[in-house]
Amino acid sequence: MSRVNVILALVLVACALAVVQAQHRARTYFVELERLKKEAHGLDEQWGQLQLEQGTWANPARIDTIARTRLGLVAPPHDRVRIETVTGAP
Repeated sequence: MSRVNVILALVLVACALAVVQAQHRARTYFVELERLKKEAHGLDEQWGQLQLEQGTWANPARIDTIARTRLGLVAPPHDRVRIETVTGAP
């Protein structure tokens, strides 16, 4: 009978250690998950800021102003502009 008790005690200790290890792993994964959620939130904010910045930099009025002031570009005279049309297109 004492042999059975020793075996049961060893099984009980092994199960207890497995439970402790599983809880530790779960806590570790939870901390990692929270860290990744925080990082994802920061990246979402940064993405929104970058989209706003892109919209500002790509504003056609801003590009026109820069082309005229910094690069010295001018619109061609109307007699030099030709508009081609495609006839009989499918």
